[in-house]
Amino acid sequence: MTEYLVFRLYAPLASWGEAAVGESRPTATYPGRGAIIGLLGAALGVRRDDDEGQRRLRDSVGIAIKQRSPGSLMRDYHTVQVPASQSKVTYRTRRDELNAPRKVINTILSSRDYRCDGLWTVAVWLMPQAELTLEEMEQALKAPHFSLYLGRKACPPAAPLAPYRERCDQLRDALDADFPPLWGKDHEEERRTLRLPASALYSWEGTADALDGNGQGVESSETWDVPLNRRRWQFGPRTEYRRVVRAREES
Repeated sequence: MTEYLVFRLYAPLASWGEAAVGESRPTATYPGRGAIIGLLGAALGVRRDDDEGQRRLRDSVGIAIKQRSPGSLMRDYHTVQVPASQSKVTYRTRRDELNAPRKVINTILSSRDYRCDGLWTVAVWLMPQAELTLEEMEQALKAPHFSLYLGRKACPPAAPLAPYRERCDQLRDALDADFPPLWGKDHEEERRTLRLPASALYSWEGTADALDGNGQGVESSETWDVPLNRRRWQFGPRTEYRRVVRAREES
């Protein structure tokens, strides 16, 4: 049996950043390893410039996701004014930036994608070289050091993460865990409001059969979402495994 820390993610808006080129800022349909590491780091109070703290967290956990609903896509045409970089000039606040001389202020245009009303379950387990404990992470998610958000600061969680630890024979048992309904006394309103699809997408790391011992119907790809240096926004590759499970297979 393996002990897992399980929690859920829900918000009206979420953005799970993918590689951004030029003005386009796309989002995946579910959070990757970097997003979950960032969420845990914020809860634990690990700053982006704390290279050792980031390393300890990155090397301590394995991560898997169950996408109960990807939500719907929303695209925002985004404009922002920023001053050009100048030597010996430091802008410490947004007010300082906007008070810069008009001739150095530029307007940046971008197209930013969000997922609306997505719902995900996350399972975290410890690696052999772990320097943290699941209990520490559970308590941090219940009382986070920094504010939590789902990809961008404009996307705070809209429901309790409800983290808890559980020992399971298989990773899938942990991901299939039940949570209190988002609304009402049962899950019927949740299913109706979110229009939960008849299938769920599982994503995990490790081996092809690590989900439930069944490697059939599994696809894999190389994903560049392992945070190597948060200050420089450098990410490394990992192998990600995925499988879609229909509702009749979930019963």
